[in-house]
Amino acid sequence: MPATQSASFNIRKVAVCGAGVMGAQIAAHCVNAGVPVVLFDLAAKEGDKNAIVRRAIAQLQKISPAPLASNALADHIVPANYDDDLGLLAGCDLVIEAIAERLDWKRDLYHKLAPALGPDTLVASNTSGLSIASLAEALPETLRPRFCGVHFFNPPRYMHLVELIPTADTMAPLLDRLETFLVSRLGKGVVRARDTPNFIGNRIGVFGILSVFKQAEAFGLSYDLVDDLTGRRLGRAKSGTFRTADVVGLDTLAHVVGTMRDQLPNDPFHAHFEVPTVVSALIEKGALGQKTKAGFYRKDGKAILRLDPASAEYVPAGAAAGDAVKAILAERDPALRLAALRESVDPQAQFLWAVLRDTFHYSAVHLADIADNARQIDEAMRWGFGHDQGPFEIWQAAGWRQVAEWIADDIAAGRALSDAPLPDWVTRGKVWEAQAVHTPEGSYSPSANVWRARSALPVYRRQIGAPRLLGEGPAIEPTIVHENDAIRCWTLPAPHPEDVLIVSFKTKMHTLSPEVVHGVMHAVDLAEAGYKALVIGQLDEPFSAGADLKAMMPAFAAGGVTAVEPAEREMQAMAMRLRYAGVPVVAAIAGLALGGGCELSVHCARRVAYLESYIGLVEAGLGLVPGGGGLTYCARRAAELQAGSAPDAPLLAYLKRFAMTVATARVSKSALDARDIGYLQDSDPIVMNRHELLYVAVREAANLAEHGRHAPMPARFPAAGRDAIATLKAQLVNMRVGGFISDYDFHVAEQIAHAMCGGDIDPGSLVDEAWMLGLERDAFLGLLAQPKTQERITGFLKTGKPVRN
Repeated sequence: MPATQSASFNIRKVAVCGAGVMGAQIAAHCVNAGVPVVLFDLAAKEGDKNAIVRRAIAQLQKISPAPLASNALADHIVPANYDDDLGLLAGCDLVIEAIAERLDWKRDLYHKLAPALGPDTLVASNTSGLSIASLAEALPETLRPRFCGVHFFNPPRYMHLVELIPTADTMAPLLDRLETFLVSRLGKGVVRARDTPNFIGNRIGVFGILSVFKQAEAFGLSYDLVDDLTGRRLGRAKSGTFRTADVVGLDTLAHVVGTMRDQLPNDPFHAHFEVPTVVSALIEKGALGQKTKAGFYRKDGKAILRLDPASAEYVPAGAAAGDAVKAILAERDPALRLAALRESVDPQAQFLWAVLRDTFHYSAVHLADIADNARQIDEAMRWGFGHDQGPFEIWQAAGWRQVAEWIADDIAAGRALSDAPLPDWVTRGKVWEAQAVHTPEGSYSPSANVWRARSALPVYRRQIGAPRLLGEGPAIEPTIVHENDAIRCWTLPAPHPEDVLIVSFKTKMHTLSPEVVHGVMHAVDLAEAGYKALVIGQLDEPFSAGADLKAMMPAFAAGGVTAVEPAEREMQAMAMRLRYAGVPVVAAIAGLALGGGCELSVHCARRVAYLESYIGLVEAGLGLVPGGGGLTYCARRAAELQAGSAPDAPLLAYLKRFAMTVATARVSKSALDARDIGYLQDSDPIVMNRHELLYVAVREAANLAEHGRHAPMPARFPAAGRDAIATLKAQLVNMRVGGFISDYDFHVAEQIAHAMCGGDIDPGSLVDEAWMLGLERDAFLGLLAQPKTQERITGFLKTGKPVRN
């Protein structure tokens, strides 16, 4: 394909070949992003020839965690088979092959697909480690410039990392456009990898797993203890190592290890590229991990058991790190922390130093082979394996020269897994002088001996406040307009709109303390005085976990309900201040938006939400009703929906969904689900990449201001009244009789129905927001005085889990 044609390349429709676990879930994530998909697989031997694909699509709606952001999206995946439907490929801009990891099978499929592809179609193989150049050999020469590798991590909806692997023939402009599509449309973090076995993420990550296996055995540590040590305590995924292996699948792990063993015979660490004996034994028994309900762990009722390798039996799990190691890992200075691990005689500490050293050593030896620069390894481990920091970041933070000397000493003493020396770039030249691989100039590239700056692709200009690696410096230089202990008001530098004010919260989980509530209203004052619009958003998740109950309880303990009422009124005043602000207010939502966070967002002029936003009015779980305007919003929104679609339909038809959602404290499973519930509206944009959220929100706010968006005029609206309360109460009685809710759940839900329907008034009576706010305030304060509600709140504050009473 001529280079001049690449400028028109646009991915509007995707074909995925292979309806297995990965292929079907890649298809699901494409439709999550609004990209229609044709999903191919073999023709069924009997009956419906698309039966294999139809079963895969149906299964997508049952899997947990859900691959689909909304089950309705399954309708946008078109089933197809290779016998009858290859003609559909001509209408697809991107074809992703995702069949089993067999080089011969993939090549055979390419021979079948090639004649049916459009002249501009881009083809990518989703493989975890096969040679992309070898796969390309099966394609016609004219197609090779449009071919590359693309490695999604599992599960595709939730894992941020996608590796992009070009061949020598892949056209650079097309690769740039594919990266842009993956980043902005599918929301991924893209790392470009060299065409080497297992690429970057699995090469480093699986070596790290093998090191954990080796060192755990050497130090005599149990699987559950190792998982406690290598989980959140070490800044890694909470599942640790062995539980992660169960989730991934022990057969999958064995396959990746086998690829390293077979394709890397000259690797200086090759002696350790063997599937661990315990893994082989489990696979032989059919214990493949989570998918077979047994692996290193097994559930027995509610009890979690772990494998005892000595007896091959399952025993109770629950071992935790010792106090000495906990204290070391709690040390905030990375240099002191790493030194303490290395110098300790505690086997747990020695184990942790060994696995960190092994990964440092391996990453350094192979950086030049598998990646262009150190950033690619660190981001692959962050995005693909859930590490807070990549290996080079940890090394740099602890002192580059000191750690390098420790590694060299261990190599010389025979304690390392290989006698391969550290490469010259580690111990001399730019890195040794800078004592860093990541600097404000860029990340070190050993092959070019330069600091490699981040990608200049335009798509990355959309990322505001995206996390940077240690040593890189801040992503943006904001202008601080106002700041205190609770909130920060700031603006973006040019070329972003500088006349849009942003307010962010500084509380834990971005909860709405009284100071934050006051701060939000002050931000509205500032915006009205000197800016075109206001955005409420955070640089990190969550958006807001709701009202700060911990801050409220001392006032309640000292003065009872009366002491809490002013704060309750302030929450409601904030909601109304946002709704009737003199400038457009936009909420930029990512992650949790619960309780007061949800109430805040629904009263803004618009919301921009990241796909993975979980929004809900959850107060019922604590024995309360939403008291910051949430029930008022639901009642008003139901009336708006009725007036806008079917004025003659009963109001309850629109209100019932809100009432039952709030009464059951249901939280949306995605931004799309929140739109179905009614917490987001059709006009609210949904973004796929978390780091583009503020970019879109600021421009949405500026656009609303530019087009003269004004606050609505206060108006009365019809309430459902006493008849609707009776109908809802009857449904709640059925739920109580059926055992779905407790007696106290029923009582709380009654209060929700009463307030949301406008109280004991005639159906269709016109009410205003002041009336509705008064009802929800009375219900909130009345329930707060109840002992069972207090039990729920106290229990939640102690354990973080709702209490059922």
